[in-house]
Amino acid sequence: MNIEKLKFIALLLFVAGLTGLDAQIVVPATGGNALGVGGSVSYSVGQVVYTACTGANGSVAQGVQQPFEISTLTGLNEVKGKSLSCSIYPNPTIDFVQLKVDVSTTFSIQAMSYQIFDTQGKLLESKKLESNITNIAMNNFGTATYFLKVLKGNKEIETFKIIKN
Repeated sequence: MNIEKLKFIALLLFVAGLTGLDAQIVVPATGGNALGVGGSVSYSVGQVVYTACTGANGSVAQGVQQPFEISTLTGLNEVKGKSLSCSIYPNPTIDFVQLKVDVSTTFSIQAMSYQIFDTQGKLLESKKLESNITNIAMNNFGTATYFLKVLKGNKEIETFKIIKN
């Protein structure tokens, strides 16, 4: 065989091999959206392959539908006419976070507290603030995501998402 015929046959085999490739194609039997008071979920029936990998910081699932969630934490920067500023550092953290609360002189820091929740909403810690800068130990918590709420009395002032490594 000459070299031209070998090149042509190799090209023909290469093109024939590409025609059999399919990427992310599924034909589910049915599917839809389910709505309820707690939220919504989309589903499909007839999926051929499904695998899930979970870890301490979350999970990922292989499949037809991949949900994507964007969460926005909001805070109130004014409580009954008093100016207030809260910040937290470092985030992500390993051992501790430092909560800094800047308040006006007419605003009492002793009326404020903080609460730490896990992602399931379980209250893990609740303490009163004693000064404008509070060191919060995180070394007794596992590697995960937590929520820190700053409160004045029973009113939520601000919520922080803390990532513990």
